[in-house]
Amino acid sequence: MQPGTLRSRAVVLALMAPLLLFLLFFFAVPLFTMMKSAVSDPVASQALPQTAAAIRGWDKAGPPSPEITAAFVADIRNIEDDELFGDLVRRLNSAKAGFRTLMAKTRTAARETDGAVDLVSVDARWGDVAFWQAVASAAASPITDRNLLAALDLKRDAAGRIEVIPPERSANRATFMRTFWVSAVVTLACVLIGLPFAMVAASVQGWKRQLLLGAVLLPLWTSLLVRTAAWFILLQDNGPINSALMWLGVTESPIPMIFNRVGVIIAMTHVLLPFMVLPIFSVLIGIPKNLMPAAASLGAHPIRAFWRVLLPLSMRGVVSGSLLVFMTAIGYYITPELIGGAKDQMISSVIAYYAMGAANWGMAGALGLILLLATIILYTVYIRFSSEEEVRR
Repeated sequence: MQPGTLRSRAVVLALMAPLLLFLLFFFAVPLFTMMKSAVSDPVASQALPQTAAAIRGWDKAGPPSPEITAAFVADIRNIEDDELFGDLVRRLNSAKAGFRTLMAKTRTAARETDGAVDLVSVDARWGDVAFWQAVASAAASPITDRNLLAALDLKRDAAGRIEVIPPERSANRATFMRTFWVSAVVTLACVLIGLPFAMVAASVQGWKRQLLLGAVLLPLWTSLLVRTAAWFILLQDNGPINSALMWLGVTESPIPMIFNRVGVIIAMTHVLLPFMVLPIFSVLIGIPKNLMPAAASLGAHPIRAFWRVLLPLSMRGVVSGSLLVFMTAIGYYITPELIGGAKDQMISSVIAYYAMGAANWGMAGALGLILLLATIILYTVYIRFSSEEEVRR
């Protein structure tokens, strides 16, 4: 290879290095950390090493052997780090309710003596095999599918079979369905508004086009929090929208549009509309202007000409915009949090709760991983659709 070629490649790599480092540290590393936290569960194996070794041969049916209980007491006695002990308690309590008080009593009893401890005499719950099954499951391996299953309202029973969690204990699946449903409605609303708007913008020239595009792009120049706060004011019972409706005689009393799903859909549609209009507009301006007049000259009704000529040619932009709007909507947090009610929160709110409220990074990572997989599937479908369109052309 010639020196000039090597020098050129070195210059290219040097110019690309900042971008590659940015992608590595601000995208690849956080993504890997999230995926690792979703399947990683090292707390119990770190806090209970002797128990993890002794409990491997237990059949999980009858009571544990004296060797297992002795190893468990020794591990509890040796935990000096209060933060590690707190993480262990949270891990066990997430699998079986009651471990918070149980572990506190057990730790106190274990530290009061250097010898063996009768755990059943400390607390009768240690006679329940279910509590030992939770300990065995937590200490079995640092890699687990517990968080991924729990994200879909599933769990493993004592025999290792997957079963559904009772509805009163988790609602992640319902929240996912609500997230996808709201995102689909917002996407449909953006299509119904964005397609005619893009058609009008593509049909005019000069300052009229600039004005229409500026009206769409204006929300992108404003903070998302500011836009959401504006809708919070507009949608109130005594806000401008309800006041105008009552002044026009459309309604006699205010229409509830805040702290419900209607307000969430309205606000999200406004915020995401540019992501629908711009892809459709970019496709429409490439379509020859004489197609619709040609269809009319052949006797086609304007509606039929739109349905048979313009709409099929603009579908590439519609699909691109729909994919972009839907993938953005499923991860929305601020708008549903401020505008929606308790039954309108989306999966991003649950992820935020697990990450910042419950400090359960495993569940937050698992829910985020499922959203990532859904996004990848949608993108794969879009790539497949685009490839088929290119082949047909």
